[in-house]
Amino acid sequence: MDIRELQGYGTLFMTILLVIVLYGYIMYLYRSEKKGDRDFEKYGRIALDDNIDTPPVEDKVASQRDYTKEQN
Repeated sequence: MDIRELQGYGTLFMTILLVIVLYGYIMYLYRSEKKGDRDFEKYGRIALDDNIDTPPVEDKVASQRDYTKEQN
């Protein structure tokens, strides 16, 4: 078993793994859209409606917002 054969098996394994992850993500998006948890078409409009006066896609209460940056 040389390095080329190991690279071939590694590539095959990674391809199969990434396909499984991709299909899992697609199923997650499809199910959450069907349940009504999120409307991803609204998020697709963000790039088209990029004005300062455009209303937010989701209006969350201040206590439910997720702040990832530290505020000074």
